[in-house]
Amino acid sequence: MKNIVLATINARYTHSSAALRYLYANLQELQDLAIIQEYDISDNPQQIAEQILVLKPKLLCLGIYIWNALESFAVIEIVKKVYPEIFIILGGPEVSYQPFRVDFSRADYIIQGEGEIAFYNLAKELLNNNRPSNRIFSPQAVDLEQIKLPYAYYTEDDIKNRIIYVEASRGCAFNCEFCLSSIDKQVRYFNLDKVLAELDKLWQRGCRSFKFVDRTFNLDIKVTNRILDFFLNKPMPYFAHFEIIPEHFPEDFKQKIRLFPAKALQLEVGIQTLNPQVAQNIKRNLNMEKIEKNLVFLETRTNAHLHVDLIVGLPGQTIQSFADDLNKLVSIISSKIQLGVLKKLSGTTISRHDQIHGMVYSDLPPYDILKNDLISYEQIQKLKRMARFWEITYNSGNFSNSIKLLWPEGDVFKGFFGFCEWAYNQTQSTYQISLNRLAELLFMYIIKLQPRSDKEKTELANLMVDDILKRKLRKIPGFLREYASEIPIIKKSSYGI
Repeated sequence: MKNIVLATINARYTHSSAALRYLYANLQELQDLAIIQEYDISDNPQQIAEQILVLKPKLLCLGIYIWNALESFAVIEIVKKVYPEIFIILGGPEVSYQPFRVDFSRADYIIQGEGEIAFYNLAKELLNNNRPSNRIFSPQAVDLEQIKLPYAYYTEDDIKNRIIYVEASRGCAFNCEFCLSSIDKQVRYFNLDKVLAELDKLWQRGCRSFKFVDRTFNLDIKVTNRILDFFLNKPMPYFAHFEIIPEHFPEDFKQKIRLFPAKALQLEVGIQTLNPQVAQNIKRNLNMEKIEKNLVFLETRTNAHLHVDLIVGLPGQTIQSFADDLNKLVSIISSKIQLGVLKKLSGTTISRHDQIHGMVYSDLPPYDILKNDLISYEQIQKLKRMARFWEITYNSGNFSNSIKLLWPEGDVFKGFFGFCEWAYNQTQSTYQISLNRLAELLFMYIIKLQPRSDKEKTELANLMVDDILKRKLRKIPGFLREYASEIPIIKKSSYGI
């Protein structure tokens, strides 16, 4: 039995909630009364409610995000019907800004924004049988010097099996209208000595994978360099993930990035668009000369693995401008290019474009765009399918060489879009497609695209076999055995998407 249950529904089992651990770390004398419970969206809401209720809590705190809003709604409904006396307190980005587009009216209290101190104060009041009259609390941003860090509350199982999220700062210096991070324009830093000490403790406990959630990791290069030095002074293997500003690459930062060995560093680069007018529409200032120069540097002179983002559906964006962005990026980098879809999040100012650009969004999570004045609903749907096929073919790395045969003339968007149209007509799905089936679709389409001789089919099959064998423990699809000139013997296999 626990008086306080801190719970959330993660997008995947491998994810962990730093937010719950922050709340737990700052509960002071109430900490012994609390427990952290994490679930994922594959879990049944009734089973989640059952596992929470068996603890007989007086307070249930739920972290609400865009990916779990509907599942959390279902859990709240069950808990309140079965044990209406339990106080339900909500926090997280999905309830920090209005309007609420999922009905959370059954929740007793909502904390909007940073809740480390506010939740402790509210929990103490409720456990002392004092019920505040306000339902919604909007506390000021916490003093990062005054709150306790959460990293000691990652368990040994977390360190072994889950992504460990850490941060050195909060806030973002930019004004991108689609992003919640831009609301907090002041970047605030934690005490770096304390952060590094906690990271070292995680390291001593066996943690070798660190994902920093800072939105502008390389904004303050002095802070950045000290964190990079922390990892450079550690023996391999390890993995560190950072989100960086593509225009801000001082020379000392570039030199440190070059020192990291392969598979140690992953950099997320939020490009979103390369079109100056589209960027201006969403208040994103672009220095294209610096961006291109720095991407080339990362690609050619470092071992960093890149994740570069592009967004579909931005105001003023045409299909051709998106196509131009994709073609440009593929010509510069060979790493992952993540194709996202614009979402309208409460609290952002992207809504100012609704009438001007005819922006229409879904009212249900993830609130993605349905159409605008330049891209129809049917076209948006096709681009969404393209984003999914891009993820399971290009970004997966399963077809790193053969995928390029889809654009023999260099127009990546046109070539890949054509494949997606054809593949979807064959499958009527973009999910639960096995690697075997996906490879067959790619092979058959390339043959269809450019009729080939038996010798050329064999060369294509050999290329695909080589691609597949680069991914360890992959089984060669049966149809390739008919065409390939030589198939290595593999003792173990595991495949599927």
